[in-house]
Amino acid sequence: MQSIKIFAVLVFASFAQFAIAQDVPKIAFVYISPAEDPIGWTHEHNRGREEAQAYFGDRIETRYFENVPEGEAGIEVLRQIAADGFDLIFTTSFGYMNPSITLAFENPDLRIEHATGFVRANNLSTYNIRFYEGRVSQGIIAGQMTKTNKVGYIASFPIPEVIRGINSAFLAARSVNPDIEFEIVWLNSWYNPEGEEAAARQLIANGADILMQHTDTAEPMKVAEELGVYAFGQASDMIAYGPNAQLSASVNNWGPYYISRIQALLDGNWETTDTWGGLSTDMLTIAPFSDNIPLRVQEQAADAIVRIRTGKLHPFTGPIRRQDGTGWLAAGETASDSDLLTMGFFVEGITGIIPQ
Repeated sequence: MQSIKIFAVLVFASFAQFAIAQDVPKIAFVYISPAEDPIGWTHEHNRGREEAQAYFGDRIETRYFENVPEGEAGIEVLRQIAADGFDLIFTTSFGYMNPSITLAFENPDLRIEHATGFVRANNLSTYNIRFYEGRVSQGIIAGQMTKTNKVGYIASFPIPEVIRGINSAFLAARSVNPDIEFEIVWLNSWYNPEGEEAAARQLIANGADILMQHTDTAEPMKVAEELGVYAFGQASDMIAYGPNAQLSASVNNWGPYYISRIQALLDGNWETTDTWGGLSTDMLTIAPFSDNIPLRVQEQAADAIVRIRTGKLHPFTGPIRRQDGTGWLAAGETASDSDLLTMGFFVEGITGIIPQ
């Protein structure tokens, strides 16, 4: 990745407007990658910020800070943001969890919201999307569209969020195609255009004719378009990069959440919460299906989406065994949120390994 550069962008048009806005709440958004990316994880968070700014107008001031490193390398940046007098900070990547906790303890009057984390405090909330729900329709489509019975999966970090998605997609694909195989490449990065492109080419060379990803750039989609295979968009609708390749996409929709939490701040009743929304709350939406998908398969995938949305289908319903053959869920049993949040194993049938 290019050298890290941190930018703050003020949404007001002039210094005069800034001066007027001194008394309104100041809200910061911390991003792992460039805000100007036209698609992907950070793009969707920034789109949510823009929706909130438009909704509240001059009642709030928002700024974003991009290319902020995760882990301990980012704590000094967060301290600088806190020292600048912000009232609420959204830290939008898993690797900001420990820095967010540190910042919360150091600044008890500061309100912090951490995306995809699992540790809370009196002034630290968590929020997330049930991304694994979107993998069900992808698995159903992939299982019936593949000609080689091989799906290539480009994964970021071996954390429960990513493992859940792989398992969900595989179980759905196996439900319609018992011969399906997944090959998984781990990049240990959310945002690595060169690595994502190389992984996509490797997987296709190894026989994959459909790609899935839990990484942030459109490079896998571009490679799929170039080499004539199919792929699914991640976080954003990537149809512009793969008009022939994209079968569908999972799209993150953060705007309504940001509006609700900022409203709570303005109303004086903000309190720590744990939010995990999905298809039923429209925090996750599904891009239109490609015309390349047979109508029968489209209908089957759409039905699964409706049943998940209405609570009639849970992606993790037994019988399901772990990769090593030991039992996990009995017939008809569904996984608890606690099980899902701590998932650290592959389900039976996946041949890859989870890096330590």
